Amino acid sequence: MSAKALLATLLLSATSAWQAPQQVNHQVSDNARRSLLVNAPIFALSSFATVSNASTDTSNLKFTTSPTGLQYADVKEGPSSTPSPSDGQSVSIDYVMSTTGARYGSKIYSTVDAGAPYRWKLGDGSTIPGLEEAVKGMNPGGIRRVIIPSKLAYQSASSTPISIIQECESGKGLGPIPPVETAVGEFQRFKNIYCNPDRQYQPDLVMDVKLYGKRN
Repeated sequence: MSAKALLATLLLSATSAWQAPQQVNHQVSDNARRSLLVNAPIFALSSFATVSNASTDTSNLKFTTSPTGLQYADVKEGPSSTPSPSDGQSVSIDYVMSTTGARYGSKIYSTVDAGAPYRWKLGDGSTIPGLEEAVKGMNPGGIRRVIIPSKLAYQSASSTPISIIQECESGKGLGPIPPVETAVGEFQRFKNIYCNPDRQYQPDLVMDVKLYGKRN
């Protein structure tokens, strides 16, 4: 299996479990979905290529909760000889973005499917705080699963100024956001969940992230 195909199926085993019946208590259903997604089998990866054809037992993933509420577990640690990035440095990642707030499938968008890594400069204000925090704790070459609460992501649209909601609805604002022009369906899915002023809460964001080293 190619590296691209492998990453594209990273969360596939979780997707079928999301065909859940409607629930009255949305927070309870979100928590149940998060448990299914976080504990879904994850493949042993190296540069998004398989190390072993067998899926990794998720009980081996050790999740840590930071003081801000970010949860993360390293699937593969990058070499310590390459330092973690810091504010002012440009970084490049591939990611699979999923949500705990959708009844019909968890996956929203994958840069690997699109063949377009996400790039930005740490601390420039363009990216959600939870992803910045996660990347700053990684070494290039590492792969990390992170659970980002709304306060470290896109915040609740119901309590956000209308100008910020409009930016989100047009594909602007804090990234990462699926590109409007080339990922129409994925962007619509993202917008319905994270740019929706009628939604009273925002579900956790779950991301599998690979950090790259310096690129020319």
